[in-house]
Amino acid sequence: MSDQLPARRMLLVHAHPDDETTGSGLVMTKYAAEGARVTLVTCTLGEEGEIRVPELAQLAADQADQLGGYRIGELEKACAAFGVTDHRFLGGPGRFRDSGMIDTPANDNPRCFWKADVDATAADYLVPIIREIRPQVVITYDENGFYGHPDHIQAHRVAMRAVELAGKDSGEGEPWQVSKIYWVAVPKKEMFEGLQHFADAADNPFKDIKTVDDLPFGTPDELIAAAIDGEKYVPNKLAAMRAHASQIATDDWLFKVAEMGGRATEHFTLAYGERGETDERGWETDLFAGLDV
Repeated sequence: MSDQLPARRMLLVHAHPDDETTGSGLVMTKYAAEGARVTLVTCTLGEEGEIRVPELAQLAADQADQLGGYRIGELEKACAAFGVTDHRFLGGPGRFRDSGMIDTPANDNPRCFWKADVDATAADYLVPIIREIRPQVVITYDENGFYGHPDHIQAHRVAMRAVELAGKDSGEGEPWQVSKIYWVAVPKKEMFEGLQHFADAADNPFKDIKTVDDLPFGTPDELIAAAIDGEKYVPNKLAAMRAHASQIATDDWLFKVAEMGGRATEHFTLAYGERGETDERGWETDLFAGLDV
């Protein structure tokens, strides 16, 4: 292994700009601050995002269709807040278009990520990155993309397939076997309790949720494998959320949850690899636990 590579290396595969912030911003900041190499791969520019700033409305997909380019700058600022210097778009900026929500016309765009061939996409664009940076840990979404967004589901498929292919000797670059794959998770109990603080907020899409069982997504506690304490990095996450201003207004319920210190711990399920040392709950507190690095 090259002496130029840090001992700890992590790859995150997210669907759109801002997903890295809401799903794993604390983890990215923590490990970057501790000297690990943190590489973020974003699969689309997020062209179909809902614009939360009236002054930017003309950038929307049904108007100038320039939101994707604008979000590149937002993502750069967010990565700076995390201290992450290695960020890439899958196949380059704009190679794959945001697919929009399920069953919308954006799903039919021939350039949308949802329509991409998984094997070709993984082999051609993500496998070389894995073999270059040699991550021990990969983070992405579960099979449902956490909440069912087509691009999140596709990011999951591409990441999982790329890890598999990167470990095989194809004669095209040195194979690399990833040690652990984690999927972003939010415990249902924590999610429900957080939403109750904003039950009456007009912009809370879950204001009609009355019990934990009513939540359309979330992860049962017994499936959680890791809980990473990021309380000291909440200011970094808030700065990144402000950077994604087109998508996250500072008066949104999501922003206010983070501002109050909510989600100061980021949770994950372990999809591949051996669980390392755990706490009294049976949860890892370090994503590199059990690895000789």
